Amino acid sequence: MSKLNFNSDYILENEVAQLRPLQATDFEHLVPFAIQEPTLWQYSLMSAHGEENMKKYIDRALTDRANEVSYPFIVFDKRNQKYAGSTRFYDYQKGHNTAQLGFTWYGKDFQGTGLNKNCKFLMLEFAFDYLQLHRVEFRADNNNARSIAAMKSLGCTVEGILRSNCASDTGRRDSIILSILKNEWETNLKLNLKNKIASIR
Repeated sequence: MSKLNFNSDYILENEVAQLRPLQATDFEHLVPFAIQEPTLWQYSLMSAHGEENMKKYIDRALTDRANEVSYPFIVFDKRNQKYAGSTRFYDYQKGHNTAQLGFTWYGKDFQGTGLNKNCKFLMLEFAFDYLQLHRVEFRADNNNARSIAAMKSLGCTVEGILRSNCASDTGRRDSIILSILKNEWETNLKLNLKNKIASIR
């Protein structure tokens, strides 16, 4: 069984997407989204709208990696050779063999293109087949219908709602909890998701 090594530079990729570790210099690739697409952060717990907020967002992500709290990636769309957004593993629990997958966002031009499913396949494959995790958890603002629909389309199981469980830029929020277990991934979800991404490439 492999453990997540925060000092290793993991690169996850297929024909459509490449996820590589986020770096400070990636500010230049991501800042256009921060300036031009303010609605991307509507449901985010940490807004990256504007240059200063994007810098803080990246700095916080890199600090969390150094503290072994999360492992952030930048997402590159190979089909049009453009950077598309960011995602990460966080709340990695070695003792319990679990992690959360989130802080995911893409520019509007990349939404609904199949990029997200490709990225999630790569991350789930890494989580279950390489790290041998038992459970991967997803959370979202319970009002974020688009994100919830995307997670359900992966095969996630809805577990419930945490009421007013965290603060956001707009006040308190209710968080929906979803998950995938290792046996579910191995039984049918991996093949189902692989077939889905094959049909949209």
